[in-house]
Parts: sequence; C-alpha cells; structure tokens
Amino acid sequence: MSAEHADALALVQTHRLELGGQAVAEYVWRPHVPNTLSPRPFLHPVRTLSGVEVTEAMPTDHLHHLGASLAVPDVGGANFWGGRTYVRGRGSVPLPNHGVQRHHRWEARTEAVLAHELRWNRFDGTALLRERRRIAARPVDDRAWALDFRYSLQNLTGEPLVISSPGAKGRIGAGYGGFFWRARRGLRSVRILGPGVAGEERLHGARTDWLALAAHGPDPWTLVFVPDAGQGDPWFVRGDDYVGVGPSLAWSEPLTALPGQGPRRRIVTVIADGALGAEAIEGLVETVAAKRES
Repeated sequence: MSAEHADALALVQTHRLELGGQAVAEYVWRPHVPNTLSPRPFLHPVRTLSGVEVTEAMPTDHLHHLGASLAVPDVGGANFWGGRTYVRGRGSVPLPNHGVQRHHRWEARTEAVLAHELRWNRFDGTALLRERRRIAARPVDDRAWALDFRYSLQNLTGEPLVISSPGAKGRIGAGYGGFFWRARRGLRSVRILGPGVAGEERLHGARTDWLALAAHGPDPWTLVFVPDAGQGDPWFVRGDDYVGVGPSLAWSEPLTALPGQGPRRRIVTVIADGALGAEAIEGLVETVAAKRES
C-alpha cells in the first residue's frame, strides 16, 4: 500500500465490533478513499480470535478491493465496485461513473451489532438505492466467531433499475458483484472447499450451500461463507492471483429492480483459527445453522 493510500485510510471514521471485550473487526462506516475506488463502508481489519487479520484493503493489485464490503460493478450505469468499467465490445475501460455509498442514519450501534441506512448515489449525486444494512458479531466456539451480514436494497428511482456485471455483459466468468470478501493470503497457501468438492475451477460459478477458504502456513485461518438457504447465488471465487469470495447478484444475467423494490440477502461468515478440513467445516456450518437468528 502506498503512503498516499495509507494516509487516506488513516482519515476514516470507524466503529469497533467486539465479542467479550475483544476487538474482532473494524467497520469503516465513513471512508475517505479516492472516488475511483467507489467509496463505500467496509470491514477491515477483520481478525480471528487469536488476532490474525483475514481481510485486505486497497492492495496494490486491486486498489478498489476494500476488505469485506457490498460492491456492485453496475447499477443503472454507475460503478459501485471501483476501478474500470466493463463495456461490451471494448473491454474494461476507465470511466467517470463511480458511485458512492453514503451513511444516512444509524438504527443500532452497539459493541456487537451495527445497523444503518445508506444511500447509493450516482456520480452526479442522484440517489439510486436506499439500503438497510445490519452487521452482527456472534460467538461460535473457542476457535471461531461469526460475522452476520444482511442487507436490503430499494430502488429510489421511478423506473426499473438494472443491476449488472461484466459476466452479464458477456465476459465469461466475471459475474462478480454483491457481498465480497478480499482475504489476506500473505505467505500462506489457500484451499477452496465446498460441500463434497474442492478447487476454484469447480466452485467458481457453482451454487453450493457454503464455501470455505482454508489458509495453510504461518498463522493459519479458515473462512466459511454460509448464505441464507434458498438464495442460490453463484459463487465468484479467486484463489490464484489473489484470494476473494462473494455470492454474485448478477452472474450471467442482469437483475432488474422495479421502483420501490430490490434484492435482499444475508450471509454469515465464520472466522476461525487454524486451517480446517472438510469435516470440521461442516461442523461449523451446522453450528451456525443451529444458532442462526431470524
């Protein structure tokens, strides 16, 4: 990270999420980042119970990757992902179309629960979406805790609003957009696991009940992503040039939100110490399902 971008991160306004008095994550609810990164609230750093950081923000390979955040590459022509915009027939090009997610008001703000309303504003300041977001830190066991992230989007315009991705515009396998987690690999090797299956090539674009990243090496960790049952969004997965995971809102087809309507999603991420195997991960998934609140 450059000194300039480090200074930008130093100006943010944050709220600490804690469990039992221990800080497990910082929520940057009012960021100060360049407009080309599509400024938005994000979680970073997120830590295991032993203090290992498992998110990465503004890495040199993709400056617009901001820890764990809600990012969509195209909402009515506005880029809420950051970086370049994919244009059919031209590829990814820099455009002055970056949107901003702005905090509007708090609904809850405690050590373990945050809830607020946001506005997704287009580059000219027009509000496209109202979002209600709720983030909660929950205990799991002595090696893991869970981050419960849920959101609902409402179209504020008087016309249908198209939510899209490069994948929906013809770029095969690039259907990213939605909740996205940029993980910190460091010197570790990372295995990508799903129910009865493993590997990026088999899980990228797949629809599974959960997906896990298990990092082997110094200070090992495991992340287990568990969406609500029935959501069925395909996974966008990267494990080679960088490590990132997110369920896609518009994998190969755009999603259209009518006026006053929009998608609602929930995903629970288990953050565990140690590089866990499939059996231990399944156990965590069952524990999360048993503890999941309505």
